[in-house]
Amino acid sequence: MNYAHPSFYMIIQFPGKKQSFSILQREVDVKQPDPTSAALVSIHGGHSGEFCCHASDSLEEIVRAYIRKGFEWVGITEHIPPVSAAFLYPDEIEGGYTPESMLARFAEYISVASKLQNRYRDAIRVLVGFETECCTGYEAHVEGLRSRFQPDYIVGSVHHVRDIPIDGSPALYARAVEEVGGIDALFCEYFDQQYALLEVLQPEVVGHFDLIRMHDQDYHGRLERPEVKGRIRRNLERIKELGSILDFNLRAFEKGGSEPYVSGSILEMAFELGIPCVPGDDSHGVAGVGLHVRKGIDILEQHGFSTAWPIPGVTRDGN
Repeated sequence: MNYAHPSFYMIIQFPGKKQSFSILQREVDVKQPDPTSAALVSIHGGHSGEFCCHASDSLEEIVRAYIRKGFEWVGITEHIPPVSAAFLYPDEIEGGYTPESMLARFAEYISVASKLQNRYRDAIRVLVGFETECCTGYEAHVEGLRSRFQPDYIVGSVHHVRDIPIDGSPALYARAVEEVGGIDALFCEYFDQQYALLEVLQPEVVGHFDLIRMHDQDYHGRLERPEVKGRIRRNLERIKELGSILDFNLRAFEKGGSEPYVSGSILEMAFELGIPCVPGDDSHGVAGVGLHVRKGIDILEQHGFSTAWPIPGVTRDGN
């Protein structure tokens, strides 16, 4: 049976606020978009329990949740498999995974996501991408994955400094601080690594730009220090040159943050430089789909950003 054949798709319009999308007799209640509001989109998300050990639910359940909530498009951007066993996370080790088995799982992710992209094409635009790492050996590893799987786009993210995770436990963050010689030095090294990633990978999207602030209660002041602020501006200028998009990552709210990644002071610089910023819910299950996206849109509108959202991998390349 060809699940992608157009004859299996039907959109039925009902009076009122909802429509029902029926595929193979499965129902998805869909919110009607408000024509006066910015379109609901997510540039970074769709992590699923099917393909990510710290997420939940199947990828199809997550895609259907985006449809129910009336999203116009969504980028599914699962984590890449590790470069080597040294970069397996504890939950992956506990699950019995190896770099080889995670590569096989990643290949299955691309296959399933591509099928869902086609299956639900009349209800939502699904983009199939992946989120990078930035650790020893990542350059050739990411380029190999990009060449083999041909994603719609990639999200360039930094989760390690000197190969130590900086978005995990406070203890690991403290270890990274000690390794580099202080928090200021950690911020500087993080943004230097990010710049190197921009140069090598030239990602269409830059993920959670200032993730390094996660465990730093004094980050507002630190971001203003000349040695840090200068690196931030340098990186933003390169992002502008590349025509890349900033992921306005709203998962920060779920981690106890008072504002998304990108922070307000950086957001002002990005606006000044004319860099587009697009909401990303960074969902890790159905419960996270669309979480805080309207709040994120409000913040972006207050800062003057356009809500004519550019589509990664399409807008930059002009396809």
